[in-house]
Amino acid sequence: MTSSTDWQAKQYVKFENERTRPVRDLLAAVPTTDVRFAVDIGCGPGNSTETLAAQFPGAAVSGFDSSPDMIEAARRRLPQFQFDVADLSTWNAAQPYDLILGNAVLQWVPNHEELVPSLVKKLAPGGSLAVQMPDNLDEPSHCLMREIAADAAWAHKLKGAARTARHGADWYYGLLAPLCAQVDVWRTVYHHPLAGGADAVVEWFKGSALRPFLAKLDETEQAAFLQRYRDAVARAYPALADGTVLLPFPRLFVVATR
Repeated sequence: MTSSTDWQAKQYVKFENERTRPVRDLLAAVPTTDVRFAVDIGCGPGNSTETLAAQFPGAAVSGFDSSPDMIEAARRRLPQFQFDVADLSTWNAAQPYDLILGNAVLQWVPNHEELVPSLVKKLAPGGSLAVQMPDNLDEPSHCLMREIAADAAWAHKLKGAARTARHGADWYYGLLAPLCAQVDVWRTVYHHPLAGGADAVVEWFKGSALRPFLAKLDETEQAAFLQRYRDAVARAYPALADGTVLLPFPRLFVVATR
């Protein structure tokens, strides 16, 4: 997970409805019904936690994130729940959980071969690990980020900025099947209508995938990088007649039940 300088709650929630839809779809597929203790790992500003609590109203719900900015926003939004600043890679569970939710967070944390089994161990018998991650590294939006970052103007500063930790569906199934009674893996491509054309696409990714790049640049370099990216996005995602861009956004879902 990233620091508060890399994640800003205000930027993230600009597209809250679109970012929350995948977590609703994810939670709808959780087979565990007797959820007493649930935790939202990498809870962000609390939109996913709110969805979790609505899906399982009888559960004791908590959440954590490595960004103080996000936790502050979550506490304002949902003061009735416990939110803490914590790092997923070193998190120690307070008790076994009936549901561990990870909404668009695991891609920021390395060593999934160790991290994912460690999360399964934190489940109570019959509990579920439910995670979803962007699966768009091969989309034009992300290919363009890497291409522009490789330009000589920024390459020395942006080396390594494009690294994310994620694998394919078969990898996660193979990892989890020996550890769980049931593993459900699927991929969905959402098509988000973004009013405002290429500028809206840039705003979307400023709240997520662009952050590691922008964090390494000063303000002048950021402006130049974003202009290059915006121009490239306009060519890759031509607007419809009304100015809307229909942004394809693939996501990988995993629900593993112990």
